[in-house]
Amino acid sequence: MKDLYVDGKLVIGIDHGYGNMKTRNSVFKSGVKTYSEEPAVATNVLQLDGIYYVIGESHKVFIANKDEDNDYYILTLAAIAKELEIRSLRSSDLILAVGLPLHWMSKQKSSFRDYLMRKSEISYRYCGKYYHIRICDVAIYPQGYAAIAASLGDYKGVHMLADIGNGTMNTLVITNGRPLSDKKFTDKIGVHECVKHIMNEVQAECGKIPAESIIEDFLINGNAEISERIQNVMRREAVRYTKMIFDRLSEYEYDPELVKLHIIGGGGCLIRNFGKYDEASVEIIDDICATAKGYEELYMAQHLRGKGA
Repeated sequence: MKDLYVDGKLVIGIDHGYGNMKTRNSVFKSGVKTYSEEPAVATNVLQLDGIYYVIGESHKVFIANKDEDNDYYILTLAAIAKELEIRSLRSSDLILAVGLPLHWMSKQKSSFRDYLMRKSEISYRYCGKYYHIRICDVAIYPQGYAAIAASLGDYKGVHMLADIGNGTMNTLVITNGRPLSDKKFTDKIGVHECVKHIMNEVQAECGKIPAESIIEDFLINGNAEISERIQNVMRREAVRYTKMIFDRLSEYEYDPELVKLHIIGGGGCLIRNFGKYDEASVEIIDDICATAKGYEELYMAQHLRGKGA
């Protein structure tokens, strides 16, 4: 396990996805349900200021501003608890390294930092265990870019990064290792759009309404324990979705003969299972925690530069 400390403060990278929350060592669904009394059967319960929150039973509905409601704050506390639990810690001074979609960085960076730092010192319970933390700083980086930042020196020629999450796809063009500030795009065409299309088409053609979990398993694995008739509909819609993704990337000047494409995020498995692409020009980064790890590495690199190292 990799521990990163700066002046006695533990650095924790957190990727606030619409589908899943990710840290270096954990992944869990970005769902939050609020209760005034302790739920009888739920297991992943966070208790803060007399309110109970059930974590991870569903995905989060897309919102353009991540500080629009209280959910990502509660999810952040859960993510911190998971990282502390791995280290057998119950108390720690922390630096959070997080991110925002590329196109929204300039407008939302300040407000998201204030949102996460609303209280510097917090006491809460998660999964029955007590935690006491101090959030000493929050650093915010471009989402997706963090996953490949350490490799930019090797990127010769033109490259394109596509971070396909549950809610959005963030795209960045990189030339000779330099990200182009005028070539970054955020589109609301994340994996959940594919899930919704599949659900609608299966209902229309087969008269069935599959659970989201069944669809997600199918997209991740390329098959599921359901009838071939329903799988055929799912497969057709998944292929259509991947074609739509490549069509959008083409609008941003992706050409497999000229551009190396790097795909990260949960959508990578869809491209691998259902996409039609040139494997020589496409790299699919399978580590779903790569962005959270990248946030930590960016913070440490920034800290070392500040010290003149």
